[in-house]
Amino acid sequence: MAGKIKQLLDKLIEVRSKGNPTLVNTTKTKLALKGIEYDNFNANSPDDPVLIKKVTDAAKEMGITI
Repeated sequence: MAGKIKQLLDKLIEVRSKGNPTLVNTTKTKLALKGIEYDNFNANSPDDPVLIKKVTDAAKEMGITI
């Protein structure tokens, strides 16, 4: 299923920011520092198991279960 990475990133940002635009930007920056560029993914992005693991690990480090 293509787009799973985008879904995970959207969920992570939604849960962490709770709608606060400042936290949205901060979260995207933290992801970028971990090598995950949010803007590079869309609904048609292929599902890469390595990137999925990277996103779930980043979420765990932020204290979020996705």
